Amino acid sequence: MLYSLLYSLHDWFSPLNVFRYITFRTSLAVLSAIVFSLILGPWIINRLKRLSVTQQIREDGPETHMGKAGTPTMGGVLIVLCILLSIFMWGDLKNMYVWTMIVSLAGFGGIGFIDDYLKVIRKNHKGLRARYKFGIQMALALLIGVILMNPKDPYADVLSIPFFKKWLIDLGWFYIPFSIIVIVGASNAVNLTDGIDGLAIGLVAVAVLANGVLVYISGHKGLANYLQVLYLPGTGELTVFCGAMFGASLGFLWYNSYPADVFMGDVGSLGLGGSLGTLAVITKHEIVLALVGGIFVIETISVILQVVSFKLTGKRVFKMAPIHHHFELRGWPEPKVIVRFWIVGIMLALLSL
Repeated sequence: MLYSLLYSLHDWFSPLNVFRYITFRTSLAVLSAIVFSLILGPWIINRLKRLSVTQQIREDGPETHMGKAGTPTMGGVLIVLCILLSIFMWGDLKNMYVWTMIVSLAGFGGIGFIDDYLKVIRKNHKGLRARYKFGIQMALALLIGVILMNPKDPYADVLSIPFFKKWLIDLGWFYIPFSIIVIVGASNAVNLTDGIDGLAIGLVAVAVLANGVLVYISGHKGLANYLQVLYLPGTGELTVFCGAMFGASLGFLWYNSYPADVFMGDVGSLGLGGSLGTLAVITKHEIVLALVGGIFVIETISVILQVVSFKLTGKRVFKMAPIHHHFELRGWPEPKVIVRFWIVGIMLALLSL
């Protein structure tokens, strides 16, 4: 809204013409989200403490986690709020893709909020039942998939293969169930990774920064043609959304870094994961997302292997799943696990670029 107001005055005051540049507004989105986080963070954390919205610690987890009992959770409300404030200020709200991302962030964040509310406020340790949780997630992802199936878009139902720039697979209407798998999978993958201080939010910041570069290239006709990637008109505006996500992630990391003052909860992890998945579907970077978010994929696979192995053989593959807990139980200090996973995440992001 602020962008539209300021840019509309550029004929009267020519320097305001700078607001038409996506890179300029992306920088403002990053800075705004960080500033909002630093201003609103202490107030939200104190409110969560007063309301006794605190994290339940797994008794079968690492002993070092027992000291985290009483740490406020549902801090993802801060992340979602800062992203929305920033994008409403600097984003082009006439862009359909921007609104699709807003729906995804708010929708998956809302599912996480309900789950957190049942766990923390209502003291129901199971939270939202799995069949309802996945059912609502799939319904929301279906809505997003249908919205994006624009018959006028020649690339609406194609799958782009990395490293083979001209190889496009036409999935037809099967693209909708495929997009559901990508979006719901990304949402839950980030949720599984959110188990130790700063791990998930740091990896989200890395992933969204890499995706921001790819989104900008896809939406820039000259760069897209030069690099031989799909040119997708209108998607460049999502660079501003990526900037808002990156800034909000850094701002939240200020409070979530070890030792954490607040946890993001499902409202943050499901919202951010769903947004990453939706971003990949819009920009046709679904396979690249699996590489950029390789740690999220590994964390998810570790849980699947653990469950399948225990049910079939009665034995566990890892000391504890997700895999970051396995390394903790092997004696790695929590900060070392976090930083090493970040390093791998950065390497994967660079490889994807």
